[in-house]
Amino acid sequence: MEIAFLIGRIIVGLYWLNGAISHFTQAKSMVPYAKMKNVPMAELAVPATGVILLIAALSILTGVYPVIAVAALVVFLVPVTFMMHNFWTLQDPMAKMSDMIMFTKNISMLGYTLILLGIPQPWALSLAI
Repeated sequence: MEIAFLIGRIIVGLYWLNGAISHFTQAKSMVPYAKMKNVPMAELAVPATGVILLIAALSILTGVYPVIAVAALVVFLVPVTFMMHNFWTLQDPMAKMSDMIMFTKNISMLGYTLILLGIPQPWALSLAI
């Protein structure tokens, strides 16, 4: 079970790490999209959320301070889900369907993130101090 947990942590950590990297390398395309979705201070919000994702990813990958990872992901997922994927405001059926899928994906990721709080610490095979 410890190996399966580690493999799962690596998969999830790399997912969030990829998101963090995208917030830095693709900021030029993400900022206008964030502005279109009425994100305040989008030029700051995009890299700031990249930092939040980086903290969460590294915490999950290493197992160090997993409560920080959960907090970071909650801080990221709640506003992003409701601001960026507000499918209920869209008229275009394709855009609405796409945002609905992203909304429900984010809600499910929020659920698994909260489940992490139920795993005894320090996590198995972690670098916890």
